[in-house]
Amino acid sequence: MKYQVKAIGKVKTDGNSAFIQLEKEYIPGLCALQGFSHINVLWWFSGCDDEQNRNELQTNQPYKGAPQVMGVFATRSPSRPNPLALTASEVLDIDFANGTIRVAFIDADDGTPVLDIKPYTPSLDRVENPGVPKWCGSWPKSTEESGDFDWSQVFNF
Repeated sequence: MKYQVKAIGKVKTDGNSAFIQLEKEYIPGLCALQGFSHINVLWWFSGCDDEQNRNELQTNQPYKGAPQVMGVFATRSPSRPNPLALTASEVLDIDFANGTIRVAFIDADDGTPVLDIKPYTPSLDRVENPGVPKWCGSWPKSTEESGDFDWSQVFNF
């Protein structure tokens, strides 16, 4: 079976802001996106798309207090069989004419390929009481809280 993925746009940064710039052919897909406060952005960890990263299935303790060895499916590592990433981003502005979505935050580098955008809908995307392992139980409970959190206290890199 063959799969084909095509980028619909790229992440762009201009120092203080982050944007998703759609390719012209995909701009009509923005129709009716206004009113959604957040979007789920599916993007490609293009900087880690090589044989070594695609074959790394375990990593040494990336988080303080975590197990000594972790499988990549228990991490948000860019090293994984398919370098896919997902970020829930707050929409600050949509320019329908130019095909840009300005977002409050996205953990992707400038020029990163965007594969898809889906509206964040609480009925499908929100879990009221998610369970997490004890070692990450003190992490922020929302993206809003994450902005002020000292992540250097969490990571071992």
